[in-house]
Amino acid sequence: MNTLVQCTTDYYHSDRTSEAGWYAVYVRSKHEFIVHEGLVRKRIETFLPAVPKHRQWKDRKKVVNFPLFPGYLFVHIHPDPEKLVNVIKTTGAVRILSSENGNPIPVPTGEIDSLRIMIENGQDIDIYPCLREGARIRIKTGSLRGVEGVLKMKGTQYMCIINIEILGRSVGIKIYADDLEVL
Repeated sequence: MNTLVQCTTDYYHSDRTSEAGWYAVYVRSKHEFIVHEGLVRKRIETFLPAVPKHRQWKDRKKVVNFPLFPGYLFVHIHPDPEKLVNVIKTTGAVRILSSENGNPIPVPTGEIDSLRIMIENGQDIDIYPCLREGARIRIKTGSLRGVEGVLKMKGTQYMCIINIEILGRSVGIKIYADDLEVL
């Protein structure tokens, strides 16, 4: 028996309910729209959060849709083996995000609903890494590019703290969340 089918069979026969839910699908690079179209042809409910961005070439300007989360889209399915395998067999799909024991991890419906509302609203959406105080971070843009430190909050402002342990001192700078990446 193929390991994917075995894992999904184990999941299906576990204590978890088999109600339909939203699941994140990891796809090949630059294949988000291809996988989305393939899943729609298979009549699988999908959600590919995309935002329009202006792109300029030498000869023209154009508004192009870009995935909000490059490499990922969401499917609404029952987590039974046949449906999971059907998703994975779609051209460009790599895997469904799962726990260490192979059980697919559902995305809370409220998160999907909130995301849909934000996108449908049409306002600019900024993407932020999942920031938690105390996380190791690196500044990825601007004159401070490459600076690594620890994330701290000072009121509502993010701070990049650099510890000089031998001196027992730290220094910090105020930063914007979209300038950071988590290490």
